[in-house]
Formats: sequence, C-alpha cells, structure tokens
Amino acid sequence: MVMMRIACMVCMAACGLLGCAVAPDGGGSAASAPAMFGDAMVIDVRTAAEFDAGHLAGALHIPYEQVDALVAAIGPDQSRSVVLYCRTGRRSGIALQSLMQAGYTNVVNAGGYRDLIGNASVAR
Repeated sequence: MVMMRIACMVCMAACGLLGCAVAPDGGGSAASAPAMFGDAMVIDVRTAAEFDAGHLAGALHIPYEQVDALVAAIGPDQSRSVVLYCRTGRRSGIALQSLMQAGYTNVVNAGGYRDLIGNASVAR
C-alpha cells in the first residue's frame, strides 16, 4: 500500500513537470492522458455511463471487474506502465490489486477522475 501511494505521488509530481498545471496566464493547458502520464497506458475503470459523461482524453475504457479484458488490453509485458483511475480511487484500487495478482508490476492507481480533470483535457 505504501509503494502504491509513493508511485501515485511520483506520477502526480511528473504531471506537474509535464505542464499539466494551470498556465501562468491563468488559462489551463489542454494536456491529454498520454501527455499527463507519459508512455503509460491509461485506463478508466468506471462504468460506461460514467465514461460517456466525460473521461481523460486518450484513456481506454475497461470496467474494473473485467480483469480478463484489462489483462488482454495491457498485453503480455507485465512491466508495462499502466495508470488506472475511477471516480474516487476505490475501483481503480481493486483493479490494481487484480493486476498485481496477475503479475503486473508497474501499475499505479491515480485515484479519482474529478481530482485528475483539473490537470488534463476531458473527452466527451
């Protein structure tokens, strides 16, 4: 759990370094999920209705309980960098645990969508 929190903090710090924060002129930058998280695969694990209402641009949609679909999307490279998010971080935490049990080693729970949308562009 401590490692997961550290990884999440590192990911959020990297977001700030990549220019995802509010621009000095007061305007927000339009960072997409790939720009926000580098080469990491970004997966929204919320429901279809939540995803359709808005999501990080470039994020894949795979509900958290569909572990086989998550594994298939990520592929056989168990060290691939993956970022998960949901509404509050609970479901992405469940998905994280499932992926770790499946052998994936570089997965981060980025927490809740609302916390992230201040730092990224939103797709509708």
